[in-house]
Amino acid sequence: MMSHTRRAWSLLRGGSGVGSGSSSCDGGGLVLRSRSTDVYQNLALEDWIDANVDLERRGVLLLWRNRPAVVIGRHQNPWAECDLAAMRRAGIPLARRRSGGGTVFHDLGNLNLTFFASKKAYDRQRNLKVITDALRRIRPGLQVHATDRFDILLNGHLKISGSASRLSRKSSYHHCTLLHSADRSALAAVLRPSCPGIHSNATPSVPSPVANLLDHAPSLQWEELLDALANQYNAEFSSGATATLVDPADESAFPGLGRVAAELRDWNWTFGKTPKFSVQTVLHLTDDHSRARSSAQLHMEVKNGVIDSCQLDVPADWLPPRLSGELSGVLVGERFCGHRAAAAVTALLRPESGELRHRLRSLCDAVVSVMG
Repeated sequence: MMSHTRRAWSLLRGGSGVGSGSSSCDGGGLVLRSRSTDVYQNLALEDWIDANVDLERRGVLLLWRNRPAVVIGRHQNPWAECDLAAMRRAGIPLARRRSGGGTVFHDLGNLNLTFFASKKAYDRQRNLKVITDALRRIRPGLQVHATDRFDILLNGHLKISGSASRLSRKSSYHHCTLLHSADRSALAAVLRPSCPGIHSNATPSVPSPVANLLDHAPSLQWEELLDALANQYNAEFSSGATATLVDPADESAFPGLGRVAAELRDWNWTFGKTPKFSVQTVLHLTDDHSRARSSAQLHMEVKNGVIDSCQLDVPADWLPPRLSGELSGVLVGERFCGHRAAAAVTALLRPESGELRHRLRSLCDAVVSVMG
């Protein structure tokens, strides 16, 4: 029987610095399941627990799922990791988490597990042992093992779980995915670069062949999996916690969480925190009116998601250098964002006509397309 957010809040207060009183569960663990399927609320719930619960007194396991979303690591470049245009067409949001690691696709067929502990008790292999032991217990035929990279592989080579983590002064959390029945075609469609020619020191993702548990254990249902993980966590960490249902949208239970979720949704966090990068690529130009073709070289420097410099080398017989120079000048200081760039060049196009307008439009469209 699942209990409710109010009980969870009482337990968390009992083991945190945000309220008075004590709990009979002090020293034991908590197993929480989020009601929300909103990626920003669930990432904010992780931050809230990390900031407000005294993890030196108790550990916490949080189980959560999201509607389709792409989540990048703290130090990653979204334009290099995912197809932003495809995501917009499909209505799939992008989120940047606080932890490092690579890019992942979430949907309701993927389970996320977050293990919270004190910094002293931080042990990723022990956390992964909870998962592998639980899977072996309920499906002894599954060949699963954790790797030195903190992935979990099925049959020696198929990835069913990847990890990332964050360490604070006194606390830690380690979160990982677990593919139960994820849409692998959607995953493949969105986890590919938006922008050609990116040069960056951002953390790159490492592609791996993946599999769903359901492909190898067709009878494995969600409740059986969730119960097995909660029971194994209790066994591993000598806890007797009952899984507790929580709602991160309840500000009375999680004060301030909505503000954290809003920060995670903000462009300045999602894109503006991208490590500086450059773009060097060839633009293919077509004059739809005359069918003439040409190419140009684009070199941009981008800092904090904003175009810091832009150089366009366009053949003079395609477009006068004055116009390509004006386009470069208009883009500097704008966000590296197709919508913003398109709006910025509208005024530049307005006074032109005839062939110059067609060719300037082709150049503008090619530059905007680079931005995803």
